[in-house]
Amino acid sequence: MKIRPVKETDVQGILDIYTPYIANTAITFECDIPHLAEFKHRVNQTATRFPYFVAEDNGDIVGYAYASTYYDRTAYDLTAELSIYVRQDIRGKGVGEQLYTALENALKEQGFVNLLACISLPNDASIHFHLKNGFKKVGFFEKIGYKFNQWHDIIWMQKRLIP
Repeated sequence: MKIRPVKETDVQGILDIYTPYIANTAITFECDIPHLAEFKHRVNQTATRFPYFVAEDNGDIVGYAYASTYYDRTAYDLTAELSIYVRQDIRGKGVGEQLYTALENALKEQGFVNLLACISLPNDASIHFHLKNGFKKVGFFEKIGYKFNQWHDIIWMQKRLIP
């Protein structure tokens, strides 16, 4: 398995991983599958400022991870929100961990101080993953996202890179 920066030719593979999360889960609150051109624009916009990595196995994209703006105000410039998606048939096999390590290292090099993760509930696997990687629970919002005809809670988790 190889972890590397995203390339424009990866976007379809990334969208293929993301689509089942949109269509079948509340892990993302996105409800409509974006068109390839729109998704390519998103990836390119994000990758201009933040690290964006893919996990590649025998030429296939099997996961991706990126950081993004927490909130678009200058005071938050040293804080990044993380997103990690792994192809659903290989979750739990260490791909997310490798992506996370690459992402955290790149963010440290860029001088980021705070990492945030927004997790829709229930998602015990993601909570466990983040706790294992040094995050702590810092916020809870009740019935904040509406998807699949029901309300979903979220938690925010945070990790400080510089004590």
